[in-house]
Amino acid sequence: MSRSRSRAASFREHPAPDDVARVRRLVTDVRVFEPYEVDIAVELVRECLARGPSESGYHFLLLEEAGELIGYTCYGRIGCTCDRYDIYWLVVGRGHQRAGWGKKLLSATEERIEKLGGKRIFIETSSRDDYAAPRTFYASHGYRLVAVVSDFYAEGNDKLIYSKRL
Repeated sequence: MSRSRSRAASFREHPAPDDVARVRRLVTDVRVFEPYEVDIAVELVRECLARGPSESGYHFLLLEEAGELIGYTCYGRIGCTCDRYDIYWLVVGRGHQRAGWGKKLLSATEERIEKLGGKRIFIETSSRDDYAAPRTFYASHGYRLVAVVSDFYAEGNDKLIYSKRL
């Protein structure tokens, strides 16, 4: 798949049943996530389909181009907070990276969070070397590293928490 240069993509907020398989393919294709992480991404889609965004707490923004899922975010309000949100997943397919889609997806997600009353967004990621690009991406879009939880995922693999005030 070649990098997309077209800008004829559209956003969709509600997952459909076929998005279970489409999200699995997309997250697997990125080639940085462990199989159990892929399963979690898929489970969040299933949960939203079964219970809806309000009851499940999982909101989606899906990015499609010519009928292909090329990226998505999953986000939700953090329990026991007034106006804090997590972005659980932000994924752009390998063939569409570095073409501005991540920026558009993040910006559109931030707008939706703000409309829901969100005042601060948190994003968690790994300290592994293969996560360097996402960390740079978050920092370049106004997210600050606010916490490091040493050896969280595994020995030598820290959880890094980034945050941005809206």
